[in-house]
Amino acid sequence: MSIGTHKQASSNNIHCGIITVSDTRTTETDRSGHLMVDLLKFHGHSIKMYQIVRDDQQLIKEAIEKITDVEGIQAILINGGTGIAARDVTIESVSSLFDKEVTGFGELFRYLSFTEDIGSAAMLSRATAGIYKNKIIFVTPGSTGAVRLAMEKLILPELGHIIYEIEKDIK
Repeated sequence: MSIGTHKQASSNNIHCGIITVSDTRTTETDRSGHLMVDLLKFHGHSIKMYQIVRDDQQLIKEAIEKITDVEGIQAILINGGTGIAARDVTIESVSSLFDKEVTGFGELFRYLSFTEDIGSAAMLSRATAGIYKNKIIFVTPGSTGAVRLAMEKLILPELGHIIYEIEKDIK
């Protein structure tokens, strides 16, 4: 089956959960989390859960476990904590959970960041994606520019296709 055929068979209503990792953001100031919500809804997807957690490995893992238990969740989008500072622990928290890593997401995100946005500083991003409990997890930096880039260029164009691929053998 071609990619076009897969995309045609894909759902246009993916049930999503969003986690913002931050020690400083609140629901009022979480521009990146709200951008994810707005873009997903605009494209016909639903938000089943949204939360903010501190930069703490245990809290991040607990949030992921909680969100994967929400009935119907197919995708989890996480923003924040992807840098190289000591307090940036999202990648360490999430990647250890992956059943499969989707390496192309991080590679393409850094390439697009390099060519379209921030130049050589793109190497500091550890954006990643993977599959956990038959759900796709995307992890992006917390800046609104990074979230917009990841959402518009990578996540939204492929989200339905990714879910189709994950779920085609488990139904």
